Amino acid sequence: MNPRRPIDPARFPFFYGWWIVAVGTIGVICSIPGQTMGVSVFTGSLLEATGLSRLAISNAYLAGTLASGLTLPLGGSWLDRWGARRTALAACLGLSATLFYLGQIDRVSAWVAPGNVVIGTVLLVLGFFALRFSGQGMLTMVSRTMIGRWFKRRRGLAAGVSGLFVSFGFGSAPLVFDRWIAAAGWRGAWQQMAVLIALGMGALAWLFYRDRPEEVGMTMDGEPPVREGVEVPEEPSATRAEAMRTLGFWAIVAALAFQALIITGITFHIVDLGAKVGLARDEAVAIFIPIAVVSTASGLVGGWLADKASIRVLVTIMMTAQALGVFAATNMAVYMPLMVVGLGISGGLFSPLSTVAFPRLFGRAHLGAIAGVEMMFIVLGSAVGPSLLAVSESITGGYTPALLAALALPVFATLLALGVKPRLQSRT
Repeated sequence: MNPRRPIDPARFPFFYGWWIVAVGTIGVICSIPGQTMGVSVFTGSLLEATGLSRLAISNAYLAGTLASGLTLPLGGSWLDRWGARRTALAACLGLSATLFYLGQIDRVSAWVAPGNVVIGTVLLVLGFFALRFSGQGMLTMVSRTMIGRWFKRRRGLAAGVSGLFVSFGFGSAPLVFDRWIAAAGWRGAWQQMAVLIALGMGALAWLFYRDRPEEVGMTMDGEPPVREGVEVPEEPSATRAEAMRTLGFWAIVAALAFQALIITGITFHIVDLGAKVGLARDEAVAIFIPIAVVSTASGLVGGWLADKASIRVLVTIMMTAQALGVFAATNMAVYMPLMVVGLGISGGLFSPLSTVAFPRLFGRAHLGAIAGVEMMFIVLGSAVGPSLLAVSESITGGYTPALLAALALPVFATLLALGVKPRLQSRT
């Protein structure tokens, strides 16, 4: 695809990178149907439609998510090879087709093998695989990576602005989807989302997604071209293998993967978590609204901080907040304000850290391949979370044991971050 057609970014009346932030943010928000907070609201409908147990659906979700996570490094290589436009468009079409499929999953199962629980579970696993790969994986990865490639000095600010809208969108999604289901039914809600993503987001990706400013004669941050004789600091350029040999890579990946594990586990079982302490469905789901407000504010502050402070500082703040939120989730009726603050701050810092850290440390040349491994661990973490909590509930009758055990995760990620050499912490 010619990056100057059908729209030439150089003709925009303002720096096109900020338009990249806008459309990339919409892309991340459109991935919500493939995220756990998007799937969790449909869990009750799937239980009723398929006749499977909560543990069986959790395990199907685990299997599908694990499979999608393991394929994401390949998806990252596709991004480097095919570019943001082609990859994002393919992800939109794949996500749309998957939503249509899942909206008919019980009918497909009845047609393929009536009454066969094993076949029904396999078909659900396939649906979850495609949903997580196209939505949580590829569409999110392409959109965030693209934003990171258009900025350098203002990368944190761009990530913070994007995270402001993403945090609110993610936090409010369960309540919006719950009302969408009430209005259109669970099948209708998924089918309507499929149409919006294929026609709306697909068109945005094709029209406006661009890999990097240099391909259209522009520079990062929209700054004037460097004059001859002016010395410019060399941009890092690490391959995926080189990045994976650094402690910085694993400190960032651990923080993001643990956040995914925690938030997906809590989100997937939020209705039952609330029921354990006497909260009604609406009361439990409504917690995502104040969390979204806190995430929105912390994401903007985190974006500003990402341009000023070290990666180590961001990880430490994020993991401390995560630990607070996890502890509060053991009794959300009593500790709801702490849960809102903890999960809100940690969730708000997710976008700035995931957008800023890797291009700062490893450059843009192989960013897709590096981000593919990052997304693999994020998706794998999100796969484990719901099942760990489901196993805890199945064995002990509650979620508290798994939540208390999970407190070790942010401690481990913080220790990794503290070991990163100072030279890898500074801005580049």
